[in-house]
Amino acid sequence: MAAANQLFAWEGTDKSGKKTKGEIKSSNANIAKAELRKKGINPTKVKKKSGGFALASFGAKVTPADIALFTRQLATMMKAGVPLVQSFEIVADGMDNPAMKELILKIRDEVSSGQSFAHAIKTQPEHFDDLFCNLVEAGEQSGALETMLDRLAEYKEKSEQLKAKIKSAMNYPIAVLVVAGVVSGILLVKVVPQFEEIFAGFGAELPEFTQMVVNMSRFMTEWWFAGLAGLAVVFFTFKQMHKRSKTLRDGQERLMLKIPILGDILDKSCIARFSRTLSTTFSAGVPLVDALESVAGAAGNVVYLEAINKIREEVSGGIQLNTSMKASGVFPNMVIQMVAIGEEAGALDSMLDKAASYYEEMVDNSVDGLTSLMEPIIMSFLGVVIGGLIIAMYLPIFSMGDAISGK
Repeated sequence: MAAANQLFAWEGTDKSGKKTKGEIKSSNANIAKAELRKKGINPTKVKKKSGGFALASFGAKVTPADIALFTRQLATMMKAGVPLVQSFEIVADGMDNPAMKELILKIRDEVSSGQSFAHAIKTQPEHFDDLFCNLVEAGEQSGALETMLDRLAEYKEKSEQLKAKIKSAMNYPIAVLVVAGVVSGILLVKVVPQFEEIFAGFGAELPEFTQMVVNMSRFMTEWWFAGLAGLAVVFFTFKQMHKRSKTLRDGQERLMLKIPILGDILDKSCIARFSRTLSTTFSAGVPLVDALESVAGAAGNVVYLEAINKIREEVSGGIQLNTSMKASGVFPNMVIQMVAIGEEAGALDSMLDKAASYYEEMVDNSVDGLTSLMEPIIMSFLGVVIGGLIIAMYLPIFSMGDAISGK
């Protein structure tokens, strides 16, 4: 499949040395330069012109899910015997995300100009981490790039499934709490003041619960803007501090592991990620010490990052992996025993793969259980909050009759 031609603006000199410029359509900048030289022009600058495609990609961004899809499709193309550069073109043509399409075409241009695939993706560190780059490099050097891409695709897909599962469990209660807050705010600001005017006309003393809600309504009505501004300032300040302070991020990650139920899920997901990443890198032929360095970067939590770094130091000193893992105190006995069996049998990657699958399934079951548990709790919470406000407004109705009859 021929690559779609793109419009390039060029500047250069002709045969007489006179400066000239113009536009040319070509599949990439290098081919455009070659075509210009054939015409007797020495190009000094060739740059792709921005057009509708650039406008379409404005605001779009490349997501980890896009990288996982790209890896899987590229592995499929190469397994089918399609050359690497042509595989890039086919995969890019099928991408819906214009930003991802642009990224793939940049990589294709690098590779078609003579650079290695690993070198091309190393120039895009915001999209391809060290683990991805190292495995691609190992695949190119061993002549088994399609096999390595297949393993990477499986790793990326499972990692994204795991993250999506946890995010979905968190998004549900957050969304419900936001809706509850909005509804409560509307009731306090718009509805309660109307009831307060009605109650004031009857001269009856309001029940304590109703009076408390009325006071909340007055406060919300008078200070809602200041409250929203304060929340915005707190959120922005925390976000900036979280971004700049490693101590704050580390403290938050440590705290997250101690939260009941949720902490257990995050703990299991870290173990699954450790097992899956180490299995993928070690099976690719990466030495164990180097593999552990990549695994530490993909740990996802500072507790495991520190533990894995310590394990790597001990393993490089000659200590067995299972012994070092046991000394770290963060890995469960089952994983340690499976690693020990794998080391003795010379099948460490296989045992780690089984451990990863087991803990990924445990995370799935835990998340499903948490979601099932949250539903009745959230419904009860909504009933108490919204129902409480409604009850507070109707309590005075029971004393209205007494106020009207003069009792």
